[in-house]
Amino acid sequence: MNENQFKVEKSQLVITRVLDAPRELVFKVWSEKEHLKNWWGPTGLELKVESLDFRPGGKFHYSMSSPEGFEMWGLFVYGEIVEPEKIEFVNSFSDKDGNITSSPFPETWPWPLEVHNILTLEEHDGKTTLTLRGNPINATEEEIKSYEAGHESMKQGFGGTFKQLEEYLAKVSL
Repeated sequence: MNENQFKVEKSQLVITRVLDAPRELVFKVWSEKEHLKNWWGPTGLELKVESLDFRPGGKFHYSMSSPEGFEMWGLFVYGEIVEPEKIEFVNSFSDKDGNITSSPFPETWPWPLEVHNILTLEEHDGKTTLTLRGNPINATEEEIKSYEAGHESMKQGFGGTFKQLEEYLAKVSL
């Protein structure tokens, strides 16, 4: 089983994971609704895709709910997309109407409203190295400090998410 590799560059969190799947397939499961709903999000939460418009300027609007009834919403706004090697997006918490909102977790406040992410995919010998770089944008110093303080929690969250991605990739093909 592969493990995530983490490092911090200034306020940026960098996550790297080697996946046993071709790059085209990894890109596909990041870019299509019927795939994203099967692996995106923290372990134990059910994902519902409200909408996905995978193109520069398009949006991915989704909700995640726990078995206990807790629900939260998220939003990606896509920037540059280079198939099959790069997906740029700004990630935010949102409401059910797709409006950007504060984090639903008061203990993380003040959390940045927007986190800029660059996902790159590199293939070597049939395996894909996924690298995700995320950093707050349009954020105050206090929000940046909250983001930096949340790196350990994000490592756990992305660890579970990318484990689900790895398990899902083992079940699908191009």
